[in-house]
Amino acid sequence: MKLTPSQMAWRAAQDIADGAYVNLGIGFPEMVAKFQPPGREAIFHTENGILGFGEAPAAGTEDWDLINAGKKAVTLKPGTAFFHHADSFAMVRGGHLDVAILGAYEVAETGDLANWSTGPKGVPAVGGAMDLVHGARQVAVLTDHVTKDGKPKLVQRCSLPLTGVGCVTRIYSSLAVIDVSLGRFVLREKLAELTLEGLQALTGATLHLDGPVADLTVSEL
Repeated sequence: MKLTPSQMAWRAAQDIADGAYVNLGIGFPEMVAKFQPPGREAIFHTENGILGFGEAPAAGTEDWDLINAGKKAVTLKPGTAFFHHADSFAMVRGGHLDVAILGAYEVAETGDLANWSTGPKGVPAVGGAMDLVHGARQVAVLTDHVTKDGKPKLVQRCSLPLTGVGCVTRIYSSLAVIDVSLGRFVLREKLAELTLEGLQALTGATLHLDGPVADLTVSEL
């Protein structure tokens, strides 16, 4: 009873404004490029130096000279631009991105983000995410609601090294859509099959309500 990564990516794509400049992080966020709503077009940015790329190509048609920061093949749209890595980070640090969508190991109710680890597995260094979370106007996270062993990923305080402090504005999890506001998790949508009490039991910090909670509905992908 949870969303697939593709369904999470679809849901996040619905909130991207037409014409927005959006960085898609490594992992689940890479799939967001596939799910542009009709009549809207975002301009996707990847930190290794492409602006205006599209969804992943069909299997067997990849051009491996055209890859994103996660070394996944991408397609090009009319007007796609290529540039030096340093210019890419000048865009990020200069505040030219509307949204950055990243994965996470942990998100704190204060908006702190941990998406790298000093442990033997996982992302071994903070990398460009450190710049993205403070350069983009909004930071969204795409993540499973709990770890593989059932521990909450949405917590009061992060236990892993931080990528950024107070930077996350919205979370698209496998169970819910949650805003981070004034140091609190504010629940906006949840799966209809899941009770509020059941969702709270899977969350490591208090979920607050400031209005009706909508059903989290997605396409069958």
